[in-house]
Amino acid sequence: MTESSQKALVERFIAAYNTFDIDRMVALVSTDIRFENHSGDELTAATNGIDDFRKIAEQSKLLFSEREQRISSIRFDHGMAIVTIDYRGKFAQDIPNGPRAGEIITLSGTSEYSFREGRICKIIDRS
Repeated sequence: MTESSQKALVERFIAAYNTFDIDRMVALVSTDIRFENHSGDELTAATNGIDDFRKIAEQSKLLFSEREQRISSIRFDHGMAIVTIDYRGKFAQDIPNGPRAGEIITLSGTSEYSFREGRICKIIDRS
């Protein structure tokens, strides 16, 4: 894949994420998609395969009434897109021992996207 096609794929994926369009997100990833979320140095979530990826996406959808990933920058390294992200989300429900419904979270981080056969095959989120 060219860098421009990788960039377009990432932009489509993030647009689907921002609009809670799980079906469109899943359509852009490989069946063996690997997803990881890291907070600091801790791995907080991981999935292997499209079914587990869909489950975590559906769970995340329920947590937020609004959410937006905004691309600050994107660079390419060895076939991977490294995207600097600014994130804003509004909680849809109270989280036990955590934020309350209506509270807003903002953070910055990176998302590393790997590709195979025109699809996203790996996403590593770091914040």
